[in-house]
Amino acid sequence: MILIGIGANLPSVEFGPPAKTLDAAISAIAAKGIMVAARSSFYTSAPFPASNQPWFVNGVIHVKTALKPKPLLDVLLEIEHLFGRIRSIPNAPRVLDLDLLAYGSLATDPNSSPVLPHPRMHERAFVLLPMLEIAPNWRYPLDRTPLAALIERMPAGQTARLCCQS
Repeated sequence: MILIGIGANLPSVEFGPPAKTLDAAISAIAAKGIMVAARSSFYTSAPFPASNQPWFVNGVIHVKTALKPKPLLDVLLEIEHLFGRIRSIPNAPRVLDLDLLAYGSLATDPNSSPVLPHPRMHERAFVLLPMLEIAPNWRYPLDRTPLAALIERMPAGQTARLCCQS
């Protein structure tokens, strides 16, 4: 199962508010020949680490593709760029964020690119709660922990609220 986290906390010039931008990004992923097999609802969450940025809208999609992890990540980065993502400082506000969360049960070296599973996904409500909708039986590749157990042991303060479906 290939899982991609999608998020935004700034409106895009072309698509408008974050939820509309995420819908457009899902369409752009599909237009690249990557089949979107399932998508979660959208959730809102405070920026992490805490700041005065706008809140994020996040979701998770399950995709199917013959692309290996690095070429898939390259496609995601290309889409971010096309949507106007500018990488400046870590955790900066963004018009679009596409993260390769998991690629089957693959676990890569932390110094490789991409790092799989995504290094902080197991600690983030805005990833785990949307995943629960589309992959309830998923297990964390590093130690096979069930998704429900990861949710139970999320760090204090990690919350995400169901918000909007475009």
